[in-house]
Amino acid sequence: MSMIRLTVEETNLLSIYHEGGKAQLVENMTAALPYIDADMRELAKRTLSKVDALTDEEYAELSLYAADEA
Repeated sequence: MSMIRLTVEETNLLSIYHEGGKAQLVENMTAALPYIDADMRELAKRTLSKVDALTDEEYAELSLYAADEA
């Protein structure tokens, strides 16, 4: 398995939009893009491209929680 590496920032971003499965997260984040400031939008786009490369099984194995909750 070629598991992608997510940064803490990417993981935190995913934890905000994570509900349900991969498709729901991508839909939530994509809908939010126009409202995210420019710096965060670049992070969001990079994160979305990483998530897009994951299979549903790989996505399901991600631990999505905000770093301060660890």
